[in-house]
Amino acid sequence: MGKVLMKGNEVIAESAVHAGCKYFFGYPITPQSELVAYMARRLPEVGGLFLQAESEVAAINMVYGAASAGVRVMTSSSSPGFSLKQEGISYLAGAQLPAVIVNIARGGPGLGNIQPAQSDYFQVTKGGGHGDYHTPVLAPASLQEIVDLTKDAFDIADRYRTPVILLGDGMLGQMMEPVEFTEGTEIRKFAKPWATTGTLGDGPPRTITSLELDAESLEKRNWDLQQKFAVMKANEIRYETYLTEDADYIMVAFGTVARITMNAVNKAREAGVKVGLIRPISLWPFPEKPFLETRDRVKGYISVEMSAGQMVEDVRLVVEGHAQVDFFGRTGGIVPTQDEIFEKIMMAAGGVTV
Repeated sequence: MGKVLMKGNEVIAESAVHAGCKYFFGYPITPQSELVAYMARRLPEVGGLFLQAESEVAAINMVYGAASAGVRVMTSSSSPGFSLKQEGISYLAGAQLPAVIVNIARGGPGLGNIQPAQSDYFQVTKGGGHGDYHTPVLAPASLQEIVDLTKDAFDIADRYRTPVILLGDGMLGQMMEPVEFTEGTEIRKFAKPWATTGTLGDGPPRTITSLELDAESLEKRNWDLQQKFAVMKANEIRYETYLTEDADYIMVAFGTVARITMNAVNKAREAGVKVGLIRPISLWPFPEKPFLETRDRVKGYISVEMSAGQMVEDVRLVVEGHAQVDFFGRTGGIVPTQDEIFEKIMMAAGGVTV
């Protein structure tokens, strides 16, 4: 097929189709509306079904129904709409149903604006809805990475019977880059004996629900879920490190902000400061290993985010006081610049900015 120039939202949609997704239920909201429009055109071409729901609440409940039937299904939204899906996501987690949910985050709180943000980090990594649950969260930094992580998202969802969140921001959704899709990639098949597709009398009826009125039964379900989350934490962590081997200071950033931060790291290296970068790709499970390997030898970490400071709390939890953890962020849809991040590095290193 070769490389094609596409917009981020469209890359997510096409990647989902390549991953075997044939069902999409959604509702348009800026800055992810192109994803919905692309699915409306594309899915009928592959024998799939697109349905624009009357609301985000309706869309996530349609996802629940399709996931119960064992098909690969996806929905997408942006921050305010994603908030409306939280009850349904909790239901999906409680009923152990696989689905992929895309959030192209924008500035908040409230209606906010349509500019890029990362201030949904708490919501996606700490559960978001009610009850004791987690959802795996993948955060691509480029459009080519979207291709692989979208496939991974569907595989993780099916492997563990869980909703999976693909988190981007308005910048990732709207930017255009050349991407390449691998033709003929085999779609992994997962046995789904639990799916509500009928048993033809061979076995008991299949029922899927998150309702468990007996307290002891609900507690057992919760402990079963926690065991599943532990397996995810052992097997589904993803991250990238850059120039951390000899670093005195390590930057921490995810998504598109990590790309800007990497440029600032290179500029600081040219200025004689030994600095590196840890880029979490899975935001949950959070990648503890690169911090455990470096926290006793570095002078400090700096978490760079498009928020008032959210991921920085997870960094501090794993560093556990072994090194200084600082924060630099912009909010309201403002994207931090390379020069701003460079200045923060130089200040931390006791250098002089120019």
